[in-house]
Amino acid sequence: MNTSLHTSLSASEVKTNLLSGLTVALALVPEAIAFALVAHVNPLVGLYAAFIMCFLTAAFGGRPGMISGATGSTAVVMVALVLQHGVQYLFAAVVLMGVLQVIFGLLRLGKFIRMVPHPVMLGFVNGLAIVIFLAQFGHFKVKDAAGVEHWMAQPQMMVMLGLIAVTMAIIYLLPKLTTAVPSSLVAIIVVASIVIFSGLHTRTVGDMASIRGGFPPFHVPAVPWNLATLRIVLPYAFILAGVGLIETLLTLNLVDEITQTRGRPNRECLAQGAGNIVSGFLGAMGGCAMIGQTMINISSGARRRLSGITAGLCLLSFILFGSSLIERIPIAALVGVMFVVSEKTFEWGTFRVFGKVPRHDALVIIAVTVVTVFTDLATAVILGILISALVFAWEHAKRIGAKTRTDEMGRKIYELNGTLFFASAASFGELFTPADDPDDVIVEFRSARVADHSALEAIDRLAERYQQMGKTLHLRHLSADCQELLQRARPLIEVNLLEDPQYHVADDRLG
Repeated sequence: MNTSLHTSLSASEVKTNLLSGLTVALALVPEAIAFALVAHVNPLVGLYAAFIMCFLTAAFGGRPGMISGATGSTAVVMVALVLQHGVQYLFAAVVLMGVLQVIFGLLRLGKFIRMVPHPVMLGFVNGLAIVIFLAQFGHFKVKDAAGVEHWMAQPQMMVMLGLIAVTMAIIYLLPKLTTAVPSSLVAIIVVASIVIFSGLHTRTVGDMASIRGGFPPFHVPAVPWNLATLRIVLPYAFILAGVGLIETLLTLNLVDEITQTRGRPNRECLAQGAGNIVSGFLGAMGGCAMIGQTMINISSGARRRLSGITAGLCLLSFILFGSSLIERIPIAALVGVMFVVSEKTFEWGTFRVFGKVPRHDALVIIAVTVVTVFTDLATAVILGILISALVFAWEHAKRIGAKTRTDEMGRKIYELNGTLFFASAASFGELFTPADDPDDVIVEFRSARVADHSALEAIDRLAERYQQMGKTLHLRHLSADCQELLQRARPLIEVNLLEDPQYHVADDRLG
């Protein structure tokens, strides 16, 4: 994998990134409006967040090509805060969310995302693909005079489905003819032209909400700056920061795999945090990385910061100058684009790995996918990591074992193999028979390792069992790190260390 991200751009790359940025900006509009409505805030609050997050993370983040904006995963967390305390408390929580993310980046904790198991990544990708797909069905519903939501009438539904089909056909077929321009952009332009010039009646961006507005003004959240406010917003800020970082860093990992380059997760955490701080002070709802728009960008061939910067600036220009034109774009064109994104995001190879990978890995994939769809991403990823960690511990706990022999001095030797840690401590104790052993017993650690405090306690308990019978337990061939662990625990553990003169403890290679 390449570890550097090139900085120079060719003319073709400039064109690709500019056109891809415009496509992404168009796809950001309905998403930002929809997520703002989910959070019960003005649509411009979502649009401003999309502009700020997209621009700042593209310009200063650690993963060129990745797109950020207002997201559904953070919007659903914001609902309760807005309904209970108002939008000003939301802005304060977004500022604090950004501060926590900056601290996370300064502590250089972003690197730990590399420890997420591959089955969790598969579940994450598949779950979000399904979420993106299901989210589009909200555009097929309308509200009546009483505010009740129901499916649109059949004639209107057929028109919308037809336009979606045209959009998807263009996206899939155009690359067979030319890749000079992003097929998604061409599809949006063609379908919009069909609707505008034919006079077809179908739902447009303007039917969701007006996107006309000015430049977001600086605004300190109008909340009491005291401990009472902190107690209200801090829990939400922690959840928002966690959800945002998980989705962002997993998306970064995904883009790394697709582009065969390596992003900088800690820098991305800093940029995400800065973007959210600015969002809170400019009256926006903040956000994080967006896998759908990121996939549009990457599949269009955009790999540079220019694409995200362009997307952010285009989005701002829509708000300031182009609202009347953008509001005429049919929702069907954007839904068609997102349907294709969903299909391309889903890892269809997942079905082929079932039966070929361990059952617990298959369980993790399914669990993360299902929990992502029905609850939220953070819960799903944490659950997947916990399952993987528990399975790992269980598998290694079963590998503790010992061979026994008696040396020329009549001492019984237990040749231990495996890792002694919390999960294997009980099995370790069952390997020994103090009542039947001679007065001197040696535990040979040449092929074993002491890993944690539970292991130390297990050794101490074993030594006490032999001591109570008037026998002595010796430990031999401990590696340097194991000896250091035991030395630090000397006040708690009394054992006898033996060093074979033919064996240098500090160098395992000689064992």
